[in-house]
Amino acid sequence: MNQSHQCDITLLFSTRIIRLFCYGFLSVVLALYLTETGFDEQMVGLLFTFTLAGDAGITLWLTTHADRLGRRKTLLIGALLMVGAGGVFVITHNIIILMAAAIIGVISPGGNEIGPFLSVEQAGLTELISNEKRTKIFAWYNMVGSFATATGALAGGWLAQILQGNGWTKLEAYRLVLMGYGLGGLLLVVLFLFVSPAVEVMHITETKHALGLHRSRKVVLKLSALFALDAFAGGLIVQSMIAYWFHVKFGVGSGVLGSIFFFANVLAGISALLAAPLAARFGLINTMVFTHIPSNILLMLVPLMPNLPLAIGILLARFSISQMDVPTRQSYTMAVVAPDERSAASGVTAIARSVGASLSPTLTGIMFSIPAFFNAPLFLAGGLKIVYDLLLFREFRSVIPPEEYIKNSKI
Repeated sequence: MNQSHQCDITLLFSTRIIRLFCYGFLSVVLALYLTETGFDEQMVGLLFTFTLAGDAGITLWLTTHADRLGRRKTLLIGALLMVGAGGVFVITHNIIILMAAAIIGVISPGGNEIGPFLSVEQAGLTELISNEKRTKIFAWYNMVGSFATATGALAGGWLAQILQGNGWTKLEAYRLVLMGYGLGGLLLVVLFLFVSPAVEVMHITETKHALGLHRSRKVVLKLSALFALDAFAGGLIVQSMIAYWFHVKFGVGSGVLGSIFFFANVLAGISALLAAPLAARFGLINTMVFTHIPSNILLMLVPLMPNLPLAIGILLARFSISQMDVPTRQSYTMAVVAPDERSAASGVTAIARSVGASLSPTLTGIMFSIPAFFNAPLFLAGGLKIVYDLLLFREFRSVIPPEEYIKNSKI
């Protein structure tokens, strides 16, 4: 690996850290901020749905054109959209304007990746590393992101609580957190200017294809359908909504919520890192499925816990294995498509996840507003995710990535 490639990898890891810190920083207080401005649970869920749906549309266009438009330009556009959305959420409480900003801009209600960044950065990283190192690099990429989300959640939650303890209103404290989110977007703009042309695709097929895909279209569309189911389930329990659930169920303040999600995301990051050696031994698909199922069983146990310490304990146990499928899923997608399809493939699968996730927060908002169904999103999310795991294993256990094919051939 030459020095230029190493610099690009460092830059892309840095932008990942800053971005996920901002997402975590915002996620703990976003639902609380919106309810403080007068939104009810159903309206918050609806706004989150518009946020995720808008992200799907913008990201689909950007990622399917990124390899031809330029990956660096695409990343810059995403950062500018992040700045714009954060600014609008700070300066207005008008629901129409907020929904417009949610649709067009980039704002994360769940502490997770949103926008074109993940797809384009992964495609760029794949240009810089070998097949054999891909899963390991993606595992580290996800781990630093989870640690950044954890630190952001801790900082955002406690900043809001400390400010309130010093005489700030809740609304003022939460608004300052949103301002920090916008400033993070500005920093991303600066860093993306220094990424080199090495992240761009070297050879592009001249023939134009729908969604930027050609020979891998069937595989990508099948993966996308499954990922959409998984994301729909995940959208029922975005981090802002889980924070709200703990706040209502156990009366937890923003500082403690920040601490809970700090440790949760640290454990998630460690689990992502552990995915690489497991995948090397058992294969990408096996690692994705057989670590995800117990994680979802634990998720369904959280609302059955009789007190806060046990609920936190089960949630943390769930996070300790919850992210092993993420770097393996990302690496698998990059492995089974052609180089000039990577941005598009990652983008299309990410869009499928965004579309799936965008439909469910509204449902969660409705269920949260009905006392008898307050715990239902956690049960429903865990059950649907297990269905996804079983379907994924059935459909893709025989589709082997290059590095596993080579290893199996030597046995």
